[in-house]
Amino acid sequence: MEFLKTLGIEAHQAGCATGSAWNDTTGESIEVTSPADGAKIGTVRQAAESEYETVLKTAREAFLHWRSLPAPHRGEIIRQIGLRVRDYKEPLGSLIAYEMGKPLEEALGEVQEMIDICDFAAGLSRMLSGSTLYSERPRHRFYEQYHPLGIVGIITAFNFPVAVWAWNAVIAAVCGDVTVWKPSSKAPLSAIAAQKILGPVLKENDLPEGIFSLLVGRGSVIGEAMLQDPRISLISFTGSVPAGRHAAEVVARRLGKTLLELGGNNAIIVTEHANLELAVPAIVFGAVGTSGQRCTTTRRLIIHDAIYDRIKEALQKAYQTVRIGSPLDPRNHMGPLVDREAAAAFTRALDACRQQGGRVLFGGTGLTGKGYESGCYVSPAIMEVLNDTPIVQEETFAPILYLIRYAGELSEAIALHNGVRQGLSSAIFTDNVQEAEVFLSQEGSDCGIANVNIGTSGAEIGGAFGGEKETGGGREAGSDAWKTYMRRQTVTINYGTELPLAQGIRFDI
Repeated sequence: MEFLKTLGIEAHQAGCATGSAWNDTTGESIEVTSPADGAKIGTVRQAAESEYETVLKTAREAFLHWRSLPAPHRGEIIRQIGLRVRDYKEPLGSLIAYEMGKPLEEALGEVQEMIDICDFAAGLSRMLSGSTLYSERPRHRFYEQYHPLGIVGIITAFNFPVAVWAWNAVIAAVCGDVTVWKPSSKAPLSAIAAQKILGPVLKENDLPEGIFSLLVGRGSVIGEAMLQDPRISLISFTGSVPAGRHAAEVVARRLGKTLLELGGNNAIIVTEHANLELAVPAIVFGAVGTSGQRCTTTRRLIIHDAIYDRIKEALQKAYQTVRIGSPLDPRNHMGPLVDREAAAAFTRALDACRQQGGRVLFGGTGLTGKGYESGCYVSPAIMEVLNDTPIVQEETFAPILYLIRYAGELSEAIALHNGVRQGLSSAIFTDNVQEAEVFLSQEGSDCGIANVNIGTSGAEIGGAFGGEKETGGGREAGSDAWKTYMRRQTVTINYGTELPLAQGIRFDI
């Protein structure tokens, strides 16, 4: 395929780079196949422990140089990387779509996120700031400042194979950190392509190897080494709750820092005052976008009894218009799940839901026949359930939408909404300002993201992204998320000729 040639993706790829330099790898090879058609895309030889050690030493040396550059100079490098990504938006988007299955329109949007976060980070490089405080002691200056952490490890999932890395890496870079990236083994070629795009920028600017490094490898080898390595100051981990809990425990034992972006069991409340013309399209995109494989996917729909039947009918009608097929065909709304294992998990979740009293209203089958030979295509499902149904309390990474009734006050809907262990994204559809404000208040949504009259999916990079409870509590991308990648330092300067102590303590000698 032409986009593979444009991106420099070869049939056999090494899975280790320290910038523009690619290192020989000695780990096992993985065969990368497309969920779109089941065809083999290429082979990647994974990194082993010896390559890991080389990368970490190179990163440490690069940090000593990178941290000394003024932040605006670092921002200029990120600006250039953003410009280079613009040049490769179409082929990189095509590779993402083909390798992991999200529709081309969404894949291009993911590349645009990379571009946007580069723009944001370039501007941020001139706005990193501390706080000036007033000292209680005369002739003392008292302030806070921020310094780079060092090496930041980034472990990403398959569903956003390049954007989540960019959210972390380019913000960390303008903060003065260097990064080591372990991408998902389900989408390694997209990561390799991103590395090949940015590598020449570093070389053109005579920068050392090791500022942005890549390690494709087994979680039990490379991932575990990163978690346990005290040279890595921060681990940014995106993945499942069990895997994130393990990462947090391992890093905590060495008193390292973690930024966790874990599960989402996101709900939309639709009140009797909702504008259904806004609500229905937002619900459908939130539920079937990326084939339900976003952490912000809409999984639960909490509907007021007065409009429940109207919503149910409208959704069943809308789902009939969802076009499912090749992610490279821009006419399609939904592509395949990432692999056959994901399709099997979709089926298991539906079976469990039925056994637990749920009822299928639409879809829920695997798709076969021409165009669906990969075995990864499914028909998105709508289920009627109770909120406390065990399977509903879990995050199934698949296009399953659970419909839940409420008949009383908004407080009942909010209790249902908050009655899960995850707390990432949330939304309410209502034209009643009091309902909207209650939802956004301390009495309302307990999630890190709360929306009014838009869906749960599709966050902008300008805001801090992340959630509460089992979602992990981390924040990345915009706002002041940059502080996560730096160490805070409180500074006091005595420019007087006396030595007054805080709290009025006297110590005369």
